[in-house]
Amino acid sequence: MRQPSSPETSTRDTRRTRMPKILVCDPLSEAGLDILRLAGEVSVRLNLDGRELAEAVADAAAIVVRSSTRIDGPVIEAAPQLMVIARAGVGVDNIDVATATRCGVLVVNSPLGNTLAAAEHTIGLMLAAARRIPQAAATMKSGGWDRKAFIGRQLFQKTLGLVGLGKVGSEVARRAAAFGMRVIAQDPYVTEQHAAAVGAELVSTLEQLVDEADYISLHCALTPDTRGLISAAVLELMKPDAVVLNCARGGLVDEQALLTALREHRIGGAALDVFEQEPTTNMELLALDNVIATPHVGASTEEAQDAVAVDA
Repeated sequence: MRQPSSPETSTRDTRRTRMPKILVCDPLSEAGLDILRLAGEVSVRLNLDGRELAEAVADAAAIVVRSSTRIDGPVIEAAPQLMVIARAGVGVDNIDVATATRCGVLVVNSPLGNTLAAAEHTIGLMLAAARRIPQAAATMKSGGWDRKAFIGRQLFQKTLGLVGLGKVGSEVARRAAAFGMRVIAQDPYVTEQHAAAVGAELVSTLEQLVDEADYISLHCALTPDTRGLISAAVLELMKPDAVVLNCARGGLVDEQALLTALREHRIGGAALDVFEQEPTTNMELLALDNVIATPHVGASTEEAQDAVAVDA
């Protein structure tokens, strides 16, 4: 006859059979949540402040974030059961990877899910800047009709300079080629064969790229070496009608230097989806007529949301 379990044994059995807690800190599609529910007990906690986040991770085996939540060292150290941090997206700059590594926590991302969405958004911003679509639309909505005020430029035979020719940059290159653009790229990690396959020519330096390009689009990771990459000195080298496009990371651009260059009409314009601080409060920059801005929605398509959630 089986003997009754002691309280200590019952507690151990409960711990052994309990599914691991998966803490989801940013919005995730139902397709992704359904997969996570097969692996553990999913807890969706959004918009947590620092104290709430530290409390929520105390018994978590896994954390899933997008770009809004920062998982820093103290948060990781407050989670003794943590095994993995998953970033549903490309970059991991909102995760303290060094502390995670020291604590034996695996950091993973989903680098493919939003590639096409980001590439298409880049092309969309370039077209919007070239044809001044947002400005024309705003005039129409306010009751105006002024065709002469919104003379744009064709993309055909213009030069697009890509800073970074990875997954997103390569997809942008392919699409730009369809417009008849010349595409140049600066990326020390890419071969000439890959560049040629996506319709781009490699140039050796950033300075050469910005000197030749009509549109400069950023597609590189934010690291200590690339922070402020588009500096006042780099902006000085651009053509007077050049347009800066950024759907990568806001910290790649020195916003104060960009503001000055745009205000003084030393470059043609900027189309930005990302900012140094988000949500941005840089209204001086946003108020300029030669700036087009969107609120970090480069990956915000139904298809991309499902893809990154499932990949993560």
